[in-house]
Amino acid sequence: MTHPFLDLAPMSAARFAAIEDRVARLLATEQDVVITQGEALLPLEGAIRGAAGPGTTALNVITGPYGQTFGNWLRDCGARVIDLAVPFHTAVTAEQIRAAFAEHPSIDFVSLVHAEAATGNTNPVAGIGAVVREHGALFYLDAVASIGAEPVLPDAWGVDLCVIGAQKAMGGPAGVSAISVSERAWKRMAANPGAPRRSYLSLLDWKERWIDGGRRALLHAPAQLEMLALEACVERIETEGLASVTGRHASAAAATRAGALALGGGLEPYVREAGDAAPVATTLRVPADADAAEVTARALAVDPSVPLAAGGGALAKEMIRVNHYGPDATVGVVRASLAALGAALTQTGFPVDVEAARRAAAEAWPA
Repeated sequence: MTHPFLDLAPMSAARFAAIEDRVARLLATEQDVVITQGEALLPLEGAIRGAAGPGTTALNVITGPYGQTFGNWLRDCGARVIDLAVPFHTAVTAEQIRAAFAEHPSIDFVSLVHAEAATGNTNPVAGIGAVVREHGALFYLDAVASIGAEPVLPDAWGVDLCVIGAQKAMGGPAGVSAISVSERAWKRMAANPGAPRRSYLSLLDWKERWIDGGRRALLHAPAQLEMLALEACVERIETEGLASVTGRHASAAAATRAGALALGGGLEPYVREAGDAAPVATTLRVPADADAAEVTARALAVDPSVPLAAGGGALAKEMIRVNHYGPDATVGVVRASLAALGAALTQTGFPVDVEAARRAAAEAWPA
């Protein structure tokens, strides 16, 4: 039995490299870009283990659960870790980063999540990058949730290690990811005796055997279907235009926020300041006497197609996340999500105004 997905000729090194070049253009970067054959946790961990070690003093910014994970990896590498944790309903500031450098001048590595889809906040990377550059530290950025939803510019922002994934705002596959690596970061990894080598986590293997070899021979058989899906995903973004894609996400976030406020029923944005809210997803706080997981379940029973999820872990009782990203960054999805939430809140005894929510969402969405 033949199948169009199962009987493809092997992907050539030239096509693999061409996809990397298109991803580099998406990031507007002149840095080396490596497409890694796994979900974004692969390059996220590989970059930390490659660049950090016992001699590293790392400032690890925590604005959500991934920041906590990065701190654990850094400690496991033997780095001295200074955690800068801010409330999940807000964002870190460049001034807080500057204060951390003043208190700990030995910081030589900064890890930051651009946008936390889990908590709905986004951090001002451009300003933070300027501070990091002033102090000569290596800058590591998780842009998995932000790419496609808002600008991601590693060169302009001075980011040395920038990891992206296609499964959220890009509307692509989860099984491959990418990282841009500056020359400074490559040198740091090459000088690190603890950097993974001959390992799936090794970025240096890709540098030495793929990039330095002229990108002529792949390290191993690529995840072909995922690579083709990534190629199609990038092509779709190129066709629509990156500015249009990010604009849809910004509009979806603004409309969801305005609609939730107009809906009533005690629902309010979890991230208090609109400027701190991520375009990729909007998080909402339920009334104190409601259960977010229950409200979410009721809303999904009303309309199983809406992209709603209760918060994770300790946030499950208080937070609902509206995942308006990728193909769901549309006014129709926002309206349907607000209607489903309105029905769920009504069922649990909270008065709402669905029509007011729809009007507010429409007014917040640019014509």
